[in-house]
Formats: sequence, C-alpha cells, structure tokens
Amino acid sequence: MRKRIYMLTAAALVFAAAPAYADAKAEDGRIGLSVYGKGLRVNDVGAHMEGHGTGVRARLITYTPKGYRSELTGWKDATPVTAALTKLSTVGWKWKGGKTFPHGTKLCVEFNTVSGEPCAVIHR
Repeated sequence: MRKRIYMLTAAALVFAAAPAYADAKAEDGRIGLSVYGKGLRVNDVGAHMEGHGTGVRARLITYTPKGYRSELTGWKDATPVTAALTKLSTVGWKWKGGKTFPHGTKLCVEFNTVSGEPCAVIHR
C-alpha cells in the first residue's frame, strides 16, 4: 500500500482532502505551508507569509485525531525574502531522519503577525 500525505486548508479541514503522495501544500490567507516527506514520516516543513515585518516569527502546531492541540516547536524567526516585487517572510524546519506522526495528525503553522493557520493532515 502506498503511503500518502493529504493536504487541507484550515477552513476546509473536515470537508475536503486531496492526495499528495509524498508532499503537501496548504494556504490560509497570507500564509502558506509546505510539508515534505512520505506517509507518516515528515522530513522538512517550510512556511511563508506574504509581506515583511519586524519580529516575524512562526511555530508548528499539531492537532491529534481527537482534536488535542500542542506546540510542536517554539517560535522561530522568519527570514525576509524579496523576489522582484514579491515580499515574503520564510521559515523552515528539518528533521534528520524525519519525524513520525500518528495517522490523522494535523500539522499546522502559525505566524505571530497575521491570522491564518494552514494545515496538512498526515495519513498512511
């Protein structure tokens, strides 16, 4: 059986899913999330927020299949990136050997300066 990661935006967590096989991308408002891995194992997570600012930070949050919320990481400073007229604040996390999550866990990102919380649902 092929292992998969499904992606969902925070607004549609219950209603929609799209297969992504090894990788997932999600957006919510000005925030984007990219998850790289295979099945229940996640190797890298990247996030971006539209715009620059002082003190922009992000953290990863998980929700268990029963809905319990916990902070996976602490706050991490984002790096401002400019490409042509596009301004983003980016941040990333990498786990050597990957990090395994229980089936059905929602992996989400939140930034301290804007609302929105895109999530990827980790599935077998």
